[in-house]
Amino acid sequence: MSRGFGPSPRRHTHAVRVGNVTLGGAAPVVVQSMTNTDTADIKATTQQVAELWRAGSELVRITVNTPAAAAAVPKIADRLAMIGASVPLIGDFHYNGHQLLAAEPACAEALAKYRINPGNVGFGKKRDSQFASIVELAARHGKAVRIGANWGSLDQELATRLMDENAALAEPWDAGRVLREALIRSALDSAERAVAIGLPANAIVLSAKVSGVQELIAVYRELATRSNFALHLGLTEAGMGSKGIVASSAALAVLLQEGIGDTIRISLTPEPGQSRCAEVIVAQELLQTLGLRAFTPLVTACPGCGRTTSEFFQQLAQRVQSHVRERMPEWKMRYPGAENLTLAVMGCVVNGPGESRHANIGISLPGTGEAPAAPVFVDGEKTVTLRGEHITESFIALIDDYVQSHYPPQTRESAHAIGHPSAA
Repeated sequence: MSRGFGPSPRRHTHAVRVGNVTLGGAAPVVVQSMTNTDTADIKATTQQVAELWRAGSELVRITVNTPAAAAAVPKIADRLAMIGASVPLIGDFHYNGHQLLAAEPACAEALAKYRINPGNVGFGKKRDSQFASIVELAARHGKAVRIGANWGSLDQELATRLMDENAALAEPWDAGRVLREALIRSALDSAERAVAIGLPANAIVLSAKVSGVQELIAVYRELATRSNFALHLGLTEAGMGSKGIVASSAALAVLLQEGIGDTIRISLTPEPGQSRCAEVIVAQELLQTLGLRAFTPLVTACPGCGRTTSEFFQQLAQRVQSHVRERMPEWKMRYPGAENLTLAVMGCVVNGPGESRHANIGISLPGTGEAPAAPVFVDGEKTVTLRGEHITESFIALIDDYVQSHYPPQTRESAHAIGHPSAA
């Protein structure tokens, strides 16, 4: 029997509170990112966290790997609060997290969530005690914990034990399946241990990251069937540019369509010197394209062909997309619902009028050899034809007018009553 259009119902999970953000349960899928600054550099880290937050990241993870980094965390949190950036910070711990959190209680308090990797939280006899120390500190401070197993730092003792057990089976699994099971077990067993220590199940998020698309899908399908813990999705080491975007989108789209995933990160490797915000925009556009959330008006635009030898429609599409992204922080506060606005910038008469009629506001620009006129359609009806040198400015003005006239303005008092816009 056909299920119809749209994603499957969201998998039921525990709802986890991370600062002022809820993930899991009935909450929308949350967008997360991570800094690449030296956390001990308070100014640089504060600046990058603020940039990611302004781009739409609802959670930001920072590396806490040295005493100086741990000491900087509360100062970073204070500076963010001073500029109104109310974004929860997640501390990323490896090897020495138990020491850093114990030595810097202000750091333990300033962070909204701790991320620990069961594959390197400790080794040998110290592993269990160091894991327990972090979990106990999280429970004492009322913080959430992400237990993040990773293909690149898999618990070797567990993997070896499962390999030995598998070899004794009458019909052994292939090695890849055994390693996937080791990754899953590392996350699930650690979560059960954390609950036994005293951390509530609704304070635990699980992840089990790999770098291959099919492996990630297989691992998370298993995790989803074997627990009710909230799940964080993301490829590890996704890559640069289009490779990282395509790989992450291919994997996460399948899982999200199946109702799996409560928070996501697109782990893009940025070009040297470029902003980290690209990963936030890709995550938002993925969720919006799947119909799971709306963040900003998205522009439908034709790819261009021999009928569109002018670059004007490309320039207009770029200007329109940049304009709505720049205006969205204000619109979200003053005109709630504007993020659902649909726009179309089309380059010729073939599909231009039809696509423009499907959008809230659409424009069909003249293609090669067509009359120099650009009809504009508003909610399916042709309203005006633009000509001349000021088409761009006129079309953008029509967008601004539409937002102001079609989405009821929200007063400062009502915005305060509703709460932070990212919680919507």
